[in-house]
Amino acid sequence: MHPYEELALTRRQFFRRTTTGVAALASLLERDSSAADAVTLPHFPPTAKRVIYLFQYGGPSQIDLYDPKPVLAKLQGKDLPGSIRMGQRLTAMTAGQSSFPVAASRFAFSQHGNSGAWISELLPNTAKVADDICLIRSMHTEQINHDPGITFFQTGFQLAGSPSIGSWLAYGLGSENKDLPAFIVMTSLGGKLGDQPLADRLWGSGFLPTRYQGVKFRAGTDPVLYLSNPPGFDKNARRRFLDDLSELDKAKLEDYGDPEISTRIAQYEMAYKMQTSVPELTDLSKEPERIFAMYGEDARKPGTFAANCLLARRLAERGVRFIQLFHRGWDQHVGLPVNIASQCRDTDRASAALVQDLKERGLLQDTLLVWGGEFGRTVYCQGKLTADDYGRDHHPRCFTIWMAGGGVKPGVTYGATDDFSYNITENPVHVHDLHATILRCLGIDHTKLTYKFQGRHYRLTDVSGTVVRDVLI
Repeated sequence: MHPYEELALTRRQFFRRTTTGVAALASLLERDSSAADAVTLPHFPPTAKRVIYLFQYGGPSQIDLYDPKPVLAKLQGKDLPGSIRMGQRLTAMTAGQSSFPVAASRFAFSQHGNSGAWISELLPNTAKVADDICLIRSMHTEQINHDPGITFFQTGFQLAGSPSIGSWLAYGLGSENKDLPAFIVMTSLGGKLGDQPLADRLWGSGFLPTRYQGVKFRAGTDPVLYLSNPPGFDKNARRRFLDDLSELDKAKLEDYGDPEISTRIAQYEMAYKMQTSVPELTDLSKEPERIFAMYGEDARKPGTFAANCLLARRLAERGVRFIQLFHRGWDQHVGLPVNIASQCRDTDRASAALVQDLKERGLLQDTLLVWGGEFGRTVYCQGKLTADDYGRDHHPRCFTIWMAGGGVKPGVTYGATDDFSYNITENPVHVHDLHATILRCLGIDHTKLTYKFQGRHYRLTDVSGTVVRDVLI
């Protein structure tokens, strides 16, 4: 026996002979880490059972979509007053500009529905569901760059390493479907290739056990990597293989007490169940033609935003707790009028169809739908301003998101900004406030869903966050 192996064996023997033992010690650590388990969830009667989050990565321009500023037409090309910017920080992309010319939106706004919500001509389908959504015009964040910005929205922290919001909900509430994960992610790309990258850690479980991380569905006939059996290896062989592997893993678990071994056993079993549940889920052949007419022809093309929205509805029907779609392509520093129109063609119809489809099926009342990006865009032009072209830089000070269903008041516009859509003038909503509100809809007190890590009880909202009760029924 190698000396190192002898030492390792001696350590195992030592722990086995102590009064607690490895398994007992692991159990104590698990109870310590999972303090939230001591509280029965949910804390309140929930208004939502699940969340569909349509994340628009890149920073959609609120000025061109949801926050009309007609006064800007008179100020076109004039420098943004210093009294508006008040020395607020700029990105490296515009900090060197000698001027900050105001760029009014080229797109017309009009009021829609009984609520009279102002929505851009770029979003004719969203306008049709204006009475079903709640516009929040006063979102703000602390980050001005993409990666820390989206990390903040996903995890409540600006640095990588913390659990994503879907992982927190999988940890706190689990799944209603034993054959599908509690947290599923799908991605799509609009606009130009080479847009902002998406890191897998954005749906990771951070310091939570890895069984709570999101499972990414890819486009195509094999949505989950390594899920299908290889040629010559049938389902019975797979079952025997997993049974034998489970016995080996259980022996290792008894030996080392590592909770990740338990996770591995559970994930193998989930993958086995998904060999049946995923093909049934992704088979759209039984969807009626009127559904494709509703979502658009792109819904027939795997990997598009429309197809992912349709799959999101099917996942909601099957009780998946947190469904997140990431759509890239909103980072429009230049050529915004052309590029934002393209993005809206990709997303507007399917987003509205999802609201309508859920509503028709009676699912909207207990499904919380969220649409939004990591920040907004500036009123001033980045680069050269022309009569028919402009770009906008990142703007964290104010931007717009919308929510629907799941206990959110429909047909409401909440919050307001100044005449330049640069600063919030009424009812600011911070990222932590949004997270607290989402958790409240699911019946969770955001201050009580915690996990102890490195001596500290962490939570999604860190040490702040206030539920925005004015937008809740």
